[in-house]
Amino acid sequence: MLDTERMWDTCAVELRVQLPRAVAAEIEAVQREDPEVLSRILLYGMTRRAVFEHLMRSGSAVESGTRET
Repeated sequence: MLDTERMWDTCAVELRVQLPRAVAAEIEAVQREDPEVLSRILLYGMTRRAVFEHLMRSGSAVESGTRET
C-alpha cells in the first residue's frame, strides 16, 4: 500500500523536446485547451513502459529458469 501512495506523490518536471513544427503546434493547442492532458498522456505512456519493462524482465527470468531445469 505504501508503494501506491508514493506513486501519487508528484513534482513538477520541465521537459524540452524537439518536434516537427506541425506536431508542436498541435501540442500547444491541446495544452491551451486542457493543460492537464499532456501530464495524463505522459503518465499513461510511462506507466505502460514500466509495465512492459517489468514483464520483459519477468519473462527473461522465467525463460532462464526454465532452461536450467
